[in-house]
Amino acid sequence: MQPPFRNDDLDLEAAIASARPQLVEFLSHHPDWLLTTSRCFLPAVALRAGLDGITDHREKVSVLLDLLEKAGPATWKQFAQYLCMECDLPLDLEIQLMSSAGEGNSSQKQEACRDVSAWSSVPKGFARRRHRSSSVSDKDVKQPRLDSAEKYRHLLINYICQRYGSKRAAEAQEQTQPLAFNQAFVNLVIRQSKASRLKEKTDKPREDMASAPEPEECADTAVKVSDLFRNVVPSGATKVIFLFGKPGTGKTVLMHRICQKWAEGVLPQFLFTFLFEFRQLNLLKRKLTLKELLFDLFLQPEDSPDAVFQYLLENAWRILIIFDGLDEFAANMDGSSSSKRDPALTSRMSISELFADLCHGKLLPGCTVLVTSRPKRLPDFLLNTVDLLAEIWGFDHEKVEEYVGHYFHQHSFKEQAIAHLKNNTKVLSLCLIPALCYVVCICLEYLLLKHQMSVELPQTMTQFYIKMLLIFINKQQGECAGGEETQLNCNKKAILGLCDLALKGLEDKKLVFYVGDIPEHVKEFASLHGLLTVFEVKTSGTRPEAGYAFVHLSLQEFFAALCLMISKRVDKNYLKKKFSLKSKWTSKNEAKTEFMESFHIFLSGLSSQECRVFLMLLAEEDEAWVQDKQDTILQSLKKLAATHLTGPKVIELCHCTFETQDLKLAQHIGSLLNFKYEFKNFRLTPLDMSALVFVVNSGQDLTCLDFAGCLMDIDCLEVLAGCRNVEHLSFRSRRYGDDFAAALSKSLRGMGSLKKLELTGGSVTAEGMTVLVQASSQCSQLEEINLQDNRIRDPEVKSVLVLFSRMEKLKKIDLSNNGLSLNTVLILAKEVIACQNATELRVRGDTVMIYFSGSSRKVPRSLDLRWEESKEHVTPTRFVKLCLQHCSLSSQHAKEIVAILQSCPCLSEVDLSGNKLGDEGCHCLLENLPWISISKELDLSQNCLSVNGICSLLKSVNTVQKMLEVQVSLCRQTAVLRFTEDREFASLPPREEPVFSTDDQQYGEENQTPTGPQKIRLTDSPFQASDLEKLCAVLKECRSISELDLSNNYLRDEGLLQLFQFLPNLKMLRSLKLNDNQISLNSVFFLAQSLSTLERIKTMNLSLGHTQVVHLTFWERIRVRSTSRWRSSFLAHPKHEAKGRCFRLSDCTVDPEDVTRLCQILTQCPQLTEIDLSGNSLSDQSIERLLRFLPHLCHLTLLSIRNNKLSPCCTVLLINSINLCERIRLVEVRSSENAFLHLGASTRSQKTSCRLMDCAIGQGQTDELCRVLEQRGWPAEVDLSRNQLGDEGLRCLLDHLHRVPVTCSLNLSCNRISQDGVLHLINAFATSGNTTEVQVSLCSKATLIIKLTSRGDPRKILRLAECNFHPEHLEKLCLLLEKCAGLTEYISSNNNVTVQAAERLLHSLRKNPGPLKISIEEPWVCKESVTNLLELAFQACGNVTEITICKDKTLFQLGVSFPRCPEKLESVTCRLNLYKPEIKQACFYQRVHEKCAQLQELRWSHVELHNDEAEMLVRILLPLPELKKFGFTSSSIMPTGIDYLIMGLQKCQAIEELNLGDMKLSSSAVPKLVLGLREMPSLKRLILNHNSIGNDGCSRLAEALRNMRYMEEINLSHNKIGDPGLINLAAVLLEMQNLKRIDLSGNSPSPAGGEKLMEALAYCNLIEELLLSRNAFGDRTAVKLALCLPHMTNLKILYLQNNNIGPAGGMELARALVACVLLEEISLSENSLGEGSIHALSEGLPRFEHLRKIDLKLCGITDDASKSLSHGFRQCPSMEEITLSWNALGDGGAQELASALPGMEKLKMLDLEKNRIGACGATKLAEELAKCPEIQCVRLWDNPVPKGLAENLTSQDPRLCF
Repeated sequence: MQPPFRNDDLDLEAAIASARPQLVEFLSHHPDWLLTTSRCFLPAVALRAGLDGITDHREKVSVLLDLLEKAGPATWKQFAQYLCMECDLPLDLEIQLMSSAGEGNSSQKQEACRDVSAWSSVPKGFARRRHRSSSVSDKDVKQPRLDSAEKYRHLLINYICQRYGSKRAAEAQEQTQPLAFNQAFVNLVIRQSKASRLKEKTDKPREDMASAPEPEECADTAVKVSDLFRNVVPSGATKVIFLFGKPGTGKTVLMHRICQKWAEGVLPQFLFTFLFEFRQLNLLKRKLTLKELLFDLFLQPEDSPDAVFQYLLENAWRILIIFDGLDEFAANMDGSSSSKRDPALTSRMSISELFADLCHGKLLPGCTVLVTSRPKRLPDFLLNTVDLLAEIWGFDHEKVEEYVGHYFHQHSFKEQAIAHLKNNTKVLSLCLIPALCYVVCICLEYLLLKHQMSVELPQTMTQFYIKMLLIFINKQQGECAGGEETQLNCNKKAILGLCDLALKGLEDKKLVFYVGDIPEHVKEFASLHGLLTVFEVKTSGTRPEAGYAFVHLSLQEFFAALCLMISKRVDKNYLKKKFSLKSKWTSKNEAKTEFMESFHIFLSGLSSQECRVFLMLLAEEDEAWVQDKQDTILQSLKKLAATHLTGPKVIELCHCTFETQDLKLAQHIGSLLNFKYEFKNFRLTPLDMSALVFVVNSGQDLTCLDFAGCLMDIDCLEVLAGCRNVEHLSFRSRRYGDDFAAALSKSLRGMGSLKKLELTGGSVTAEGMTVLVQASSQCSQLEEINLQDNRIRDPEVKSVLVLFSRMEKLKKIDLSNNGLSLNTVLILAKEVIACQNATELRVRGDTVMIYFSGSSRKVPRSLDLRWEESKEHVTPTRFVKLCLQHCSLSSQHAKEIVAILQSCPCLSEVDLSGNKLGDEGCHCLLENLPWISISKELDLSQNCLSVNGICSLLKSVNTVQKMLEVQVSLCRQTAVLRFTEDREFASLPPREEPVFSTDDQQYGEENQTPTGPQKIRLTDSPFQASDLEKLCAVLKECRSISELDLSNNYLRDEGLLQLFQFLPNLKMLRSLKLNDNQISLNSVFFLAQSLSTLERIKTMNLSLGHTQVVHLTFWERIRVRSTSRWRSSFLAHPKHEAKGRCFRLSDCTVDPEDVTRLCQILTQCPQLTEIDLSGNSLSDQSIERLLRFLPHLCHLTLLSIRNNKLSPCCTVLLINSINLCERIRLVEVRSSENAFLHLGASTRSQKTSCRLMDCAIGQGQTDELCRVLEQRGWPAEVDLSRNQLGDEGLRCLLDHLHRVPVTCSLNLSCNRISQDGVLHLINAFATSGNTTEVQVSLCSKATLIIKLTSRGDPRKILRLAECNFHPEHLEKLCLLLEKCAGLTEYISSNNNVTVQAAERLLHSLRKNPGPLKISIEEPWVCKESVTNLLELAFQACGNVTEITICKDKTLFQLGVSFPRCPEKLESVTCRLNLYKPEIKQACFYQRVHEKCAQLQELRWSHVELHNDEAEMLVRILLPLPELKKFGFTSSSIMPTGIDYLIMGLQKCQAIEELNLGDMKLSSSAVPKLVLGLREMPSLKRLILNHNSIGNDGCSRLAEALRNMRYMEEINLSHNKIGDPGLINLAAVLLEMQNLKRIDLSGNSPSPAGGEKLMEALAYCNLIEELLLSRNAFGDRTAVKLALCLPHMTNLKILYLQNNNIGPAGGMELARALVACVLLEEISLSENSLGEGSIHALSEGLPRFEHLRKIDLKLCGITDDASKSLSHGFRQCPSMEEITLSWNALGDGGAQELASALPGMEKLKMLDLEKNRIGACGATKLAEELAKCPEIQCVRLWDNPVPKGLAENLTSQDPRLCF
C-alpha cells in the first residue's frame, strides 16, 4: 500500500512552494546580495542566461530562486542553511526554510558559511547572526521562545507518533486478541463541494447536509487529502474545512492518519497539529481558556508554556486543529454569542464557545480548523464560515478490492475472497462502507477457513454484526468450547451487561465511559474480544484517566438495539416509543437522536426471522415472546410507511425494511410508498439503492423514482438496473453528463416496466444522447424520454429519429433548453414529417418536443359503401402537428417552410407565431396555401403583419375552400386561420328542407363561394380611412361569412355606414360584432332603422357605456337543393317565419326627444317582440313617451327597463300602462329600479297582474294607485310587498276593496303593519262579502295576503301567525269573530293565545251554518294532557267531527259541525258542576259520547297516554260508529303498551284509514294487529311506516290484506322487509285491483325481490302512486319495472330515488315511461343513470302533459345532456318544479336551461344547487328569468359564481338565490 503523501523530493517541493511568497518578498529588498550569493551555488552560464534583460527586482529574485531550486535538493538545502545562519529572517519564514533544509550538523553549516562568506559581501543591515554587534537585541529575546516552541514541536511529534503512528499500528497487529474496526488504511474517496454555494443556502430547506450543491451547479470534484490544505497562506484569515461522511466511512481513521503523516513531516505547512474528539470533550463540565484546551487536553509543554503559547499566537497560520465527530457533541452548539463578543485569551469559555471562536477567527486567527461529522445540518455559525466542504464517500469498487487484498494478503484464498465479493452485489454494496468492509472480511475469513468450498455470507448489516460477535467469541474460546449456542450461554451475562451499557450510554448521550461505569466482568469480556477500546482521557492538567468506548459508534448502537429486544424490562409500548422513526427527527431532516444513526436499522434487522433463534438464546424466552417483540417493530414500520416522508426518511425506511428480509412487509410498505419516491439534494450510496430496489421490487404496483440534485456513484445505476417495478425514472442534476448517460444506458434493459425516462438539467451532449437513445431503442415499452436542459446542441437528427421510429410505444421526446440552432430545428421539422410514427413537433424558443403515435394504427371504421369497396387499398391517415414558435424565422425562410409543409400530405395544425415572416413571408405562405393540406389551424401571430398582410389573409377566405375562420388583430399581433376538419368523404346527408326556386344569377354567385360558413374576427386594429376602404373591398367579396367581428377598430359613424352598404351582400351572415368602435347616438338611430331595412336581423344589442357594444344576430339561412338537374350544389335563402326580434339599448344617455325618435323608428320594425332599455337613465317624461307607443308596437311581448331610478310618480305611470294598452298582462316594478312589462299576443280577455315590490309606496300614493287600478277593473294579482303602506295605507286600501268586482289576490307583505292594522283587516274580512281568505304573519317574513272573489265561494279562511297579540288584542279578536258569519277555517299559530283565551275563542266561533275547522298552535299544547285538551275541545259549540293532537308541532285541531238546534252551553256547564269528584270521570265519558257522537277523524301524534286516557280511547272513542280515520303515531301508552290499543282496534269496524307509523311495533304486536285488520272490512288506507317490521311481520300482514278488496293505499316504508316478506306481499298485490298508492321506500330487498314486486304491480291497473326509493333494487329491477310500466296507465307519481340504477336500467326505464302519460311527479335522483338514459328520458318528456315535478338530483348530468333535457322541458306544459342539484352542469348547461325557461309558463321552482355554474351561466339565467314572471325561485347555492356578481344579480331579481 502507498501512503497518501511521500516524504522525499515532493515534500521538499511542497515546502519550497509554501515558503516562496514570503521569501520573494524578503529578498526583493536585497537583490544584489542574492545575486552575489547565488554565484557560489550556480554556474555563471546559467546565471547569465536566466537573468538576461530582467530589470525588475522582484522578478529577478524569483528567477534566481527558480534556478537554485532546479539545481537540485542538495544545492537548495545548502542555500537555505546559509540563508538562515547569515540573515535575520522572520521567525515563521526561518522555520519553513529550516524544515525544508533539514537539521544537518554544525560542521556542515560552518563549512557552507565559510565557502560563501569568503567572497560575498554583506550589505548594511544584513549582517550574520553571530557577528551582530548589539548585546541585547530582538533576536536575543526571540531565540528562547523559538527554542521552546521547537522543543514543544518535537514533543508533539513524538506524542502523535506514539498515539497514532505506524508503531502503534504494528503493535496492534501483533496482538493475539481481535480488535474490532482496527482496519488497515486504504485511501478514501473524497469529493469536494462548493462551500460558497452552501453559504447562499442558509435559509433554504435541505433534504440533508449533503444538499449543499444545487442540481444546476458543477459536479463535485474528487480531491486528495493534500488538496484540502493546498491554499494555506499567511493571510491572517482562519480557514475552516468541513468533512462529512456517513457512519463507518473512515472519518476518525482518516484524522489519525493525517496526524500520523504530519508527524512524519508530510505536511510542512503546519508546525503544530492538535486533535480533539468531541466524544471526549463531552466529559468536560467546566469552562476553559484556549491555552488550557491546547495544553491540558492535548499535550503540556515540558517548560516555558507561556513562551510556547505566545509563539502559537504569533504563528497561528502554521497551526492545524482537528475536531473529530461534531455529530457526537452532546451539548448545544450555538455560536450566536460568539459573533457578539470579543473574547480575551484569558477568558474561560465552554467548548462550544471555544469551537465557535476558533472557526470565526477570533482565537488563533489564521489557523486551519478541520471538522468531521456525520451528515447532519451544520450549526448556523459554521455554515457561514466554512471555506471548503467535502464528503468522505468511503470506498469505491477499486478501493474495496485493494482493502480486501491487503486484509487477505497472508492467506492463500485471497483471490477466492475477492471473487466471492465481486459476485455478491448486495454484500459488495455493504463493503463500500469501510467499517462494514472490515466486518465482512472478518466473517468471510472465518467462513473460508472453516468451509473452503461453500460459503454463505449474511445478507444484512445486522446479521453481519451478529456473526462478527460470534466469531470473536469463537476465536478466543476455540472450537473446544462448544457450538455457538454453548458459547452464547457461557457469555450471556457479559453480553447482557454490555447491552445495558450501550443503551444507557445512548440514552444519556454518553459515548466515553470511566472504569466505574463498567462492571468488571463486562470490561474483561469486551476488552478480550476487542469490543471496547481504552485510551487516556484528559479533563484538566492533572493526571489523565482511563476512558473506555465502543470501538465504533455503530457497535454501541447494535448492542443498544439488542438490549431492547432481549430485555425483560422492555415492554412493547416502550419498544414502540424507542423505535418511532417519526420522532427521530426534530425538523424536516435533522435527527433528534444524533447518536442513533443506525439504531433503528439494527432494531429492524433483529426483527427478522433469521435472528429469532439468536434472540431466544440471549433472552431465555420462547419463540412467541421474541416474535411478539419483533412484530411490534414490523407494525411500526407499516404505520410509518403510511405517513408523509421526505427523501432521507424514505431511504431509512427502506434500509429498515431491507434489514427485516420480510418479503410480505416489503410488499406492504412498497404499496404504501408507491407515490413517495422523490429524492432531492442528498447523496445516495449503492447500499441505499439496494435497499430502495428491494422495497420497490417487492411492491405489486409500478412506481416512479425521482432523483433531483442527488449525488450518486455510477455503481448506483448498476444496482438500479435490477429494479423491475419502476415505470417512471427521473434524474435532474448538472452532475450528470455523458458518462452518467452511458452508465444509465447499460442499466435500462433490466427495467422491463419503464415507460418514462427523464434525464434533465444535466450536462449531456449530443454524444451522450446518441448512446442513451441507442439503448432506449431496445426498450420497446418506453413511452416518453425527457432530455431537456442539457448541452445537446446539434444532434444527429436523422439517425436519432430513425432509432425513435423503431420504438412502437414511444409517445414523447423532450429536447427543450438544449441550445438547438435554427438550422437544426428546420432539419428536425423535415425529419419529423418523414418519420412515420411522429405526430407533432412543438418548438417554442428553447422548448423542443416531439410527439409520436405511441401505438400501432388501426384502420378507421368505414363511413359508407365507397369506403367498404376500397378499404383494402386505403392506408390509415397520419396527421402531423407542426409548431415553430419564436424561432427567428424571417421572409428568407418562407420558401423552405412552404417546401416542408407541402411535403406532408396531412397536417393538422401549423403554428408559426412569434417569428419575423412579415407581409412578404406570410404572402408567400398564403399563396401556396391551396397546395398545403392543413385540417385545423394555421397560426401566423406576432409576425410583424401590416394592413396589407391582413388583406392577404382575408383574401384567402375566397381562395381556400376549407377555410372556417380568420382571426386577426394588429394590436395583439394575432393572425390565425382555422379550417374544417378533413374527412375522407365530406358530404353529409342533406337536411330535409323545402325547395325554393332560384334564378341563374343567384346560383352563379353562390357557386363561387366556399361550401361552408366562415368566420372573420378582425379586432383591435386602429384602421385609418384608407385602410378601411381596402378592408371593405376585401370583405365585400367574402360572401360566405357567417360571423364577422370588427370590434375595437375605431370605425366611428362613417365606417359603420360604409360597412352597412355591402352588408346585404353577406347573405350567410349570422353574427356581426362592432364593439368599441367610438360610435355616437346617431349610429344608434341608424342601426335601429336597419331593423326595418334588413329583415334578416334577429337581435340587436347596443350599448354606449364605458365599453361600447354593437352585436347583431341574423336568422339562419336554409340550404336547399336546386330543382334543376344540372345543379348539384346547395343554395341559401332566407326563411320568412313569424319569429320574434329583439332590440336592446343600454348605458346610453337619451332625452325625451331621443326616446320619441327611437320609438318612431321601432314602430316601423316588423316582428319586434322584445325591447330592453336598461341602464339609460330614462326620466319620467321619457318613460311616459315610451308608454304612449306601446299600442303601436303590435308584436311586442316584453319591455324591460332595468338599472333605471324610478320615482313613485313613474311607478304609477307604469301601472297606468295597463289602461293604455290592452295587451299588457303583467307590470312588474322592483326596488324602484327595474321594470318589466309583459304583453300578450292578442287583445282577448286575459288576467292581468301588477307587482310593485320595494318601491317605497306609502299612504300618499295609495289613493292614486287604487284609482288607476279601478279604471278598467282590478287586476287578478296585485303585489305591493316590501313597501311602506303602514296601518293607514292598509285602511285606505281596504276602503277600495269592497268595490273590487273580480277575483283578485292582494299581497301586502312587509308593509309595517301592526296588530291594530291586523284587527282592522279582520273587521273588514268579517263584514266583507267578497273576501274569501286572509293570511297574516307579523314575524320576520311579515306576510299579509288577501284573496277576493266575485263568485259565490263558500270558503272563508282566516290564518293568523306570530302576531304577538296582547290580551286586549285577543279580546277584540273574539268580538270580531263573533260577528263573522260563514267562517269555514280558522288557523292560529303562535299568537300568544293562552288556554283561557282559547276557551273564549271557541265560544266566539258559533255563527257558522256549515262545518268549521279550528287549528291552534301554541307551546302549551305539548304540555297539556290529552284529557285537558279534550275538555278544551268540548268548549267548542256544535259537534266535534275531528280531533288532531300533534305535540311535536304543538298543534291542536278541531273539526266542528253545527246542529240546527245548538245546545246551551250554560246548562251543560252547570250539569257538570253538579257531579261529585268520585263520579266526575263517568260524567266526562258521557260528555265524550255526547260531543263526539259524529267524530270521523282522530289523529294523535307524539302523545303519551296513561291508564285513564288509554281506557277512554279504547272503550269510548274507537268504537264510535262514525269514526273513519284513526292515526296514532310516534306515541306511547303507559304502562300497558301498544298491545292494549291493538286489541281496541278490533272494534273499529267502520274504519277506512289506519295510521300507526313510527310506533315501534314489536314482533308480538303484528299478529294481534292482523286480528284487528280482519275486523276492518272497509279499510282503504293502511300506514305502518318506520316500525321495524321484518319479513315475518310483512308476511302476516300480507295474509290479512288478502281479503281487503277495498284497499287503496299501503305504506310500509322504512321498515326491515327483505325478499321473503316482499315476495309474500307481491303475491297478495295480484288480487288488489283497487290499489292506488303503495310506499315501500327504505327497506332492504334484493333485485330478486324487486323483480317479483314489479311483476305483481303490473296487475294493479289503478295504481297512481308508486314510491320505492332507497331500496338498492339495481338495474335488474329497473328493467323489470320498465316491462310493467305500460300496464300502469293511471300512474301519476313515481319515486325511485337512490336505487342503484345504472345506465342499463335507466335507459330501459326512460324508454318505458312514455306509456304513463298521466305522470305528474318523477324522482330518479341519486342514481347514476348515464347520459344515454338522460337523453332517452328527454325524448319522452313531451308525452307528459301533466308532469308537474321532476327530481334528477345527483344523477351525473353534464352540459351535453342538458341540451336534450332543456328541449324536453320546453314541451311539458304543466311543469312546476325541476330539481337538478348536485350534478355537473356548467355554464353551457345553465345557458341551455335558461333558454328554455320562457317556454315553461307554469314553472315555479328550478333547483341547480351544487353544480359548476359560473358567471356566464348565472348571467344568462338572470336574463331569461326576467321573461318568466311565474317563476318564484331559481336556487344556485354553492356554485362557483363570483360573490360580487351574485349580489348584483340578486339585487336585480331576488328570485335568484345564491
